[in-house]
Amino acid sequence: MIRFQNVSKIYHSGKEPIVALSDVSFELEKGSFVSIIGKSGSGKTTLIKLLIGEEKLTKGKIFFKEREVHKMSSKKLQNLRRKIGVVHQDYKLLFSKNVRENVEYIMQVIGASDQDISRDTPQVLELVGLMERQENFPQELSGGEKQRLAIARSLCHRPEIIIADEPTGNLDLYNTFEIINLFKKIHSFGTTVILATHNKEVIDSLEKRAITLEKGRVIHDQEKGKFIL
Repeated sequence: MIRFQNVSKIYHSGKEPIVALSDVSFELEKGSFVSIIGKSGSGKTTLIKLLIGEEKLTKGKIFFKEREVHKMSSKKLQNLRRKIGVVHQDYKLLFSKNVRENVEYIMQVIGASDQDISRDTPQVLELVGLMERQENFPQELSGGEKQRLAIARSLCHRPEIIIADEPTGNLDLYNTFEIINLFKKIHSFGTTVILATHNKEVIDSLEKRAITLEKGRVIHDQEKGKFIL
């Protein structure tokens, strides 16, 4: 489904070039669950931005369903992004809208009909456990609830892939595993999940494939990965 082929990304913004990724290659099958492990600055976020076409690669190729991402037209790239839901560490919520409106707004942006919005919004909120909080505003939610709302927003267009970039970085241990269990539930429906994290407890508990980055290079790729940094 996804293939990175000898991908490198080099930034030239300063006096010295910064190598964010160097000769990275791996493949992900449809319906897989993989963790991308690495310390801050290892290249995790750059990898995600390259996959969704937010950054241009320096060399190599990235394929989504055998179509080369960085040769897509802007229209086709926009269609690709609609197949991917991204969850960030800092939530990226609309604080002027309540929980229900946060989900509805995303559906309006992607052009969903009023009928679809009315049908799908309660389903998504039920899935993430926020139906009873739908009239509350983000500032009235706990950190775990904010992240569940962020996940709901990423799910409302029924993506084939969920990418989570350090989604538990701001959470305590209890809420961390609540969010991880939610991703496992989403994965059980057949959604491909890519989890970028440096959380040792999460990686060791998942016992799923883990790709470890260090200084922009893949140093380990294990089917039942353990945190080794």
